[in-house]
Amino acid sequence: MSSEKKTLSEKKSFMERIRMANTRQWVKFALVVLLILAFLIWSGAWWLLLLIPLALDIYITKYVPWGGWKNTENPILKWLAEWVDAIVFALVAVYIVNLYIFQNYKIPSPSLEKTLRVGDFLFVSKMSYGPRCPMTPLSFPLAQHTLPLLNIKSYIEHPQWEYKRLKGFGSVQRGDIVVFNFPAGDTVALNLQSADYYSLVHTFGRDAVWSNKRKFGDIVVRPVDRRENYVKRCVGLPGDTLQIINGVVYTNGQAEKKMPGIQANYLVETSGALNPKFLEKLEVRKEDRLLLDPMSARNLGYGDSTGALPYVYRLPLTKKALEEMKNHPGVVSVKNEPAFISGETFPINMPKTWTRDDYGPIYIPKKGDKIKLEVATLPLYEQIIRNYERNELKVADGKIYINGQVADSYTFKMDYYWMMGDNRHNSADSRFWGYVPEDHIVGKPLFIWLSLDEDKSFPFNIRWSRMFTMVHAD
Repeated sequence: MSSEKKTLSEKKSFMERIRMANTRQWVKFALVVLLILAFLIWSGAWWLLLLIPLALDIYITKYVPWGGWKNTENPILKWLAEWVDAIVFALVAVYIVNLYIFQNYKIPSPSLEKTLRVGDFLFVSKMSYGPRCPMTPLSFPLAQHTLPLLNIKSYIEHPQWEYKRLKGFGSVQRGDIVVFNFPAGDTVALNLQSADYYSLVHTFGRDAVWSNKRKFGDIVVRPVDRRENYVKRCVGLPGDTLQIINGVVYTNGQAEKKMPGIQANYLVETSGALNPKFLEKLEVRKEDRLLLDPMSARNLGYGDSTGALPYVYRLPLTKKALEEMKNHPGVVSVKNEPAFISGETFPINMPKTWTRDDYGPIYIPKKGDKIKLEVATLPLYEQIIRNYERNELKVADGKIYINGQVADSYTFKMDYYWMMGDNRHNSADSRFWGYVPEDHIVGKPLFIWLSLDEDKSFPFNIRWSRMFTMVHAD
């Protein structure tokens, strides 16, 4: 009987709390519930329904004294609690916004010059292609893989969730500028993080890379969404056949659209030193103004029998800048930089004669497509089968084994893309490390909110004309 009375008392207490709630409380509760339901429908995460009883207690019934710290009479404790409350709220808000809506990205290298410049700060929309659900959910906001100052991992590796992308405004199109996680960044030598680990192993050998800690540092493996962010132009879509002929990209036999921002390296022979003001006018960065030493210039065929030292520059130039350079009175000749300078192309363990300017043809895998497997051409898809789609792969006695079974074909589980920089001779891109899987796609840059010229000092380094300008693919 007493238990029954207690239950009636609790029900009465609950109903009293419901009746005592004012209009303002109900409006707040209703808005929160609507947000939860909208996010639930978008993401398909039904566990979010558990947040509704929590919201009911926070805004209506208030069984739990969520804001009890506000009633403390200790001013220091109250001040500390206010700061903790504000910081926790800010971190949660930043985490959600950074995860699902947008993130900031700074251009670190000249691979997209002159379309995007070193020192551009970008607003990257994750809604454009649909945000990924967190794959490494326990991570510190705004830190990609390493906490600054502390120099430790910014994430906890477990749990790891399967790849899922929510509905966005569209999909990656040919010509789009795209931010993505560096595919070959699954394994990293900490002392040489800008280098492709697989190229290091190919050049120095795996034993040397793993044993020489002084040179290479520790070798770490990073989850997909904790790998370094890159930004390039998508020049090939899933299902395309891509080929580069004399520096021109062809997809399915069609030449790419000519864009004014694309540039290449040229060897410029001059009668004397070029005026820095002239190079600045052509928008050639100081770091890119390379005057070859006499020995290198002679090895490339420059110089004459008089023994005079040749002046030969290696400069990246757009089509417009190239014409101005040719018309300069001090210029003797302008030639394309030899393609062999660029080094070995993808895949590095397959015999071929491809260069950065004459490459392919190569097929870009599409989800559901089935290809024939041969030992000779397996390196084209080895990384996909083993690393990106997580299969056990080996070759023995001239046969290919996938997950222990002999395989003469393979069906792709994901879409893949081919990414290249507009600065065609100064870009580490798909020509050197291969395809970009769909689960590595981060988002699309929308506009530049700040641009700083590294060649100048404050306040002259601010590129006012670039601030709050839209990022256009063309």
